[in-house]
Amino acid sequence: MVSSPSRTSTAVGVSCGALFTAVMTEPWQYVLGWGFLVGTGCGSMAMTLAATVTGRWFARRRGLVTGALTAAGVVGQFVFPPLLSWTVERYAWRAATVTLVVAALAALPLVLLVLRDRPTDVGLRPYGAPENDADASRERSATDPGAARRTVHVLARWARTGPFWLLAATFAICGASTNGVMWTHFTPAAHDHGMPGTTASSLLATIGVFNIAGTLASGRLTDRFDPRRLLAAYYALRGLTLLVLPLLLTGHVGTPLVAFVVLFGLLDVATVAPTLALCRELYGGDSAIVFGWVAAAHQLGAGLAAFAGGVAWGAFGSCDPLWVGVGALCGTGALLALTVVRPRAAA
Repeated sequence: MVSSPSRTSTAVGVSCGALFTAVMTEPWQYVLGWGFLVGTGCGSMAMTLAATVTGRWFARRRGLVTGALTAAGVVGQFVFPPLLSWTVERYAWRAATVTLVVAALAALPLVLLVLRDRPTDVGLRPYGAPENDADASRERSATDPGAARRTVHVLARWARTGPFWLLAATFAICGASTNGVMWTHFTPAAHDHGMPGTTASSLLATIGVFNIAGTLASGRLTDRFDPRRLLAAYYALRGLTLLVLPLLLTGHVGTPLVAFVVLFGLLDVATVAPTLALCRELYGGDSAIVFGWVAAAHQLGAGLAAFAGGVAWGAFGSCDPLWVGVGALCGTGALLALTVVRPRAAA
């Protein structure tokens, strides 16, 4: 569903980076192996896969498809945390990185044998496309020839528009409030409150389970309602959950913390479908590439929030200020989402 080289980049990048990390002896090697190689391998696909697949393979129900693909992408979030946590406790952290190498390489043959770039490769037309249109998708992809030049050209063109920066800002807040704080700092923060690491990782896994329901529901809602209002609601509710989290963390798992896990799981990646829908409405054939740049802002926000968590721990001995700060930031994201101006025909 993407070009052949990119179909393999995630598995190769992740496996090489994880293997290099497993034998590292210096901090700079960790930055190179995990930060650069694993990061490049995952980033080469990530959420932009959903943008490319829905643009090429579906002419209808794109919101639902985006939700389904995003849900599939987060399955690993509830499969691997408890598995890797158990592996670390039983065998040490290097064994956990080798586990990821094996998993990434196991996926490679399936990707090469089963996935195809376009519907025309298997004699089909996009779902919901008219019979006289063999390929209804006009969206350009960063995997096409001349991708680097086109990607930069698209950025130069659309970065002059206000909605681009609004979407980038809201998605940066999304990254900060999910990957940046929750998936990076929740387990050590819970452990600092006396909770076993495996238990905390299992709570993250539970968030991943509810991600599936949340993303599927969000995709369906995106097909029916204004995506700006959906984003505003998601960010506002996510911010509230983060604001109360410091009050819920203890050494045991109580009902309030379980309720937090369920609600946060439903909201965690629900923002993807409406954000992609707005990119498609606003930027048409360039939407997949625009969404790629918006997703880059997501990762930037995640990285800054993860770093801020380390600073907070060093300065205050706790991650509580970070939960509160990012929760308040989500409130800003809700307001920004409402200011995105949609095309008049779509409004």
